[in-house]
Amino acid sequence: MIEFKLNGKPVKVNVPDDTPLLWAIREELGLTGTKFGCGKALCGACTVHLNGTPTRSCVLPVAAVKGTDIKTIEDLGDKNLHPVQKAWIKHSVPQCGYCQSGQIMQAVGLLESKDKLSKDEIIEGMSHNICRCGTYNKIKVAVLEAANEMGKVK
Repeated sequence: MIEFKLNGKPVKVNVPDDTPLLWAIREELGLTGTKFGCGKALCGACTVHLNGTPTRSCVLPVAAVKGTDIKTIEDLGDKNLHPVQKAWIKHSVPQCGYCQSGQIMQAVGLLESKDKLSKDEIIEGMSHNICRCGTYNKIKVAVLEAANEMGKVK
């Protein structure tokens, strides 16, 4: 039995230790906002926050998160939309939408990681998440707008 916090609530999963966190979240705990993309931590569709840090959940063994705090897209903006979510809507970022939870979790984690970031740091910080629809320009505009709203741009 592996115990950790998920979206602020204690949870337990009874799965083999090497089960990827992604599958524990989706299959055992029923939260399907986090997506499977590549299974190799390359695309970012599976991005969650592990103790506040964006982390690829498709290759992270669930045993490695024992006692940690995991946050998924379901918890982000639960009561009020996060500035990143507001910018995403304003700029109509999603097309197919498949990568969006991972993109948003990456953006939020990046913007919350430092007091101030340069535009180049923001663009670089988002460059490892893949969007198969190619909405990179809209993603960049939305993340930079959210960063400005949050007072995070150098």
